[in-house]
Amino acid sequence: MTDFIAKCKDEMQKRVVGFEKDLTRVRTGRASISMLDSVKVDYYGTMSPLNQVGTLSTPDARTILVAPFEKKLIQEIEKAIMKADLGLQPNSDGVVVRIPIPQLTEERRKEIVKNLKKMSEEAKVSIRHIRRDVNEEVKKSEKDKKITEDESKRVQDEIQKLTDNFIKAVDERLTKKEKEVMTV
Repeated sequence: MTDFIAKCKDEMQKRVVGFEKDLTRVRTGRASISMLDSVKVDYYGTMSPLNQVGTLSTPDARTILVAPFEKKLIQEIEKAIMKADLGLQPNSDGVVVRIPIPQLTEERRKEIVKNLKKMSEEAKVSIRHIRRDVNEEVKKSEKDKKITEDESKRVQDEIQKLTDNFIKAVDERLTKKEKEVMTV
């Protein structure tokens, strides 16, 4: 019985963590180093993550600063940021690359929130699929007489509680991110 619950909890937890990771990539109008996680720079023929070819920092709420480990990488870093299609316009002074984060318009903020809601719904559907799959396994075990009907009911009730908790966790994270996006 505990195997079903542990498996279910583990899978649902992974989905919530994945949702959180997706949220970090969403632009909020404030500078965040995680916005550049997907940027890969051509480092002597090898595509390397931006954070492995330079130091990233946010000196203020509207700027990301990239200090490359090698000065000759500045142009490659600028190209990689442009190619990543993040809507950011990097500029350099020959020593560091500054990436100003433009202010989001009200319309763009609403569009981002709409996408956030879509992402959260996908996460919730994924959690419900996990519940369904585990419940099917429980019912199969009951049918095969491996567990009793009472045990089956108890496990299914516990799985439903887990599902409710994880969906609530997704909603809480969505609400927090929505607030962050809508704050000017």
